[in-house]
Amino acid sequence: MDEQQPSLAGALDALWAKFLPEMEERVARLETASAAFSQSSLSEDEQEAAHSAAHKLAGVLGTFGLTRGTELARELELMFSRRIGHDPALGARMTEIAAQLRSIVASRK
Repeated sequence: MDEQQPSLAGALDALWAKFLPEMEERVARLETASAAFSQSSLSEDEQEAAHSAAHKLAGVLGTFGLTRGTELARELELMFSRRIGHDPALGARMTEIAAQLRSIVASRK
């Protein structure tokens, strides 16, 4: 084996750094959509974008071993997959999950 090849951990760290801005953008999209849902102003386009962002985050966070992030993103993906009338408790949960995802993404070194 060539000792100059980067370790798996090093390769994952490099990929994390490369995709971090995209992941942060997806989390921001989820935060914005959650806030809009809480204010009963979530458009269909915002909902579709949030669903897509949650789906993509669920996959990528699992790749980096962030299982809790995957679980939370999947929960949001499910919430954004269907049209739901105004529900303050659900809006609060969406906002809470988005904040947890922000923390998980920010905490990975």
